[in-house]
Amino acid sequence: MSLQSNIEWTDATWNPVTGCTEVSPGCDHCYAKTFAERWRGIPGHPYEQGFDIKLWPERLDLPLKWKKPRRIFTNSMSDLFHQDVPDEFIFRVFETMVKADQHIFQLLTKRPSRLVRLSDQITNRINLLLATTVDWPSNIWIGVSVETMQYEWRVEKLRQVPAAIRFISAEPLLGSLKDLNLHNIDWLIAGGESGPGHRPCDPQWVRELRNKCLQNNVSFFFKQWGGRHPKASGRELDSRTWDELPLYASTTT
Repeated sequence: MSLQSNIEWTDATWNPVTGCTEVSPGCDHCYAKTFAERWRGIPGHPYEQGFDIKLWPERLDLPLKWKKPRRIFTNSMSDLFHQDVPDEFIFRVFETMVKADQHIFQLLTKRPSRLVRLSDQITNRINLLLATTVDWPSNIWIGVSVETMQYEWRVEKLRQVPAAIRFISAEPLLGSLKDLNLHNIDWLIAGGESGPGHRPCDPQWVRELRNKCLQNNVSFFFKQWGGRHPKASGRELDSRTWDELPLYASTTT
């Protein structure tokens, strides 16, 4: 948990689930796994179990206690739609996001197939909670990670979800996404890989995405060039920073 975050596109993090397993090349140098495994076996530490999946029901209500509106990266240390997270626990996370409507929740997954399978049940739970028939509340943003064109299918799945804001995280960007379809996408985050063993990010790949976003009226956020020490590499693209957020964000925060 953190009421402040060093991640440039969010304000805070909330982790009702921690731990995950690798599903694609973007996971190869996962910062969350590297951090969590550092503490494996240390009694009493939140990551005593390393990066194994762990549910934290005592954390479910935390956003309700944060009165100041924030953009909250939900499950920065896991994937809510991992196969080992029970359906009922996922529904409870959504119920909290609906109730804590002073915040924006930014939920990112590499497992959108399960998200799609559960979307009707999630909608039903939301409607019961609000005693109405509505699409998903506008404070719940849903995104998918796409590191190469091999994983564009995740975007196709995302388009099947009735989220108010749909976004793509092209981080770590590991190849050209010039043929990416941005139909019904509101926001795109791009960034190079960081840390030991990082793979290089070609500036042309970033420019291709920036230009596609400009052509398709999609908000573009460039997070970093990456490298062993990403802060040293900076985050300017063509002599400026790109910190665009979806229109909803600019009108509510």
